[in-house]
Amino acid sequence: MAAKIKIWGRNDSSNVQKVLWCCGELGIDFDRIDVGGKFGGNKEKPYLDMNPNGLVPTIEDGGLILWESNTIVRYLTEKYGGGKLIEATPEGRAQASRWMDWQLTTLGPAIVPLFWGYVRTPPEKRDAAALKTALEKTASVWKIVDDRLANNPFLAGKDFTISDIPLGVWAYRWFNLPIERPKLDRISRWYEELCKRPAYQKHIMIPMT
Repeated sequence: MAAKIKIWGRNDSSNVQKVLWCCGELGIDFDRIDVGGKFGGNKEKPYLDMNPNGLVPTIEDGGLILWESNTIVRYLTEKYGGGKLIEATPEGRAQASRWMDWQLTTLGPAIVPLFWGYVRTPPEKRDAAALKTALEKTASVWKIVDDRLANNPFLAGKDFTISDIPLGVWAYRWFNLPIERPKLDRISRWYEELCKRPAYQKHIMIPMT
């Protein structure tokens, strides 16, 4: 029997949640160690020796230490997925990988200020003008996803793949922030499908902190 992988990171971190959700979809057994946020430890030498960035998550699989959440998701899928969650062709895999990278370069920078402003900033310290700008920017970015879903149930095509994981983590936050969201029917339909998945319910649909 293969040893459990170890995952360092708090379970309410968006990047850690990508890895937990992926493990849930693939049935990968793991031990998770609380690190980061209120738990600390991520700036101490034992952790920095594994991950010099001092960020979460980090995993250990046998002798392999790996960080960067999207890379971890790709690795786990390739090693343990048996063809699940990943397209069979180079073209299909490129489609999935593109959206994973897009989450880092485009969606993340747009939505993170919105999330921090409402979830991690006391009401009396919020910048209303900055939040309005962040909402407008985030809505315009989600419109790109909505357009993509016009002819595709999921981001890479007809099937749920790893491409849906990084964006799906943020979709939960988007739909649960106290904001007025523009009507994006395809995003709503896609999100409803994600909410039916047991691993999403377990690892993503938890209180936001």
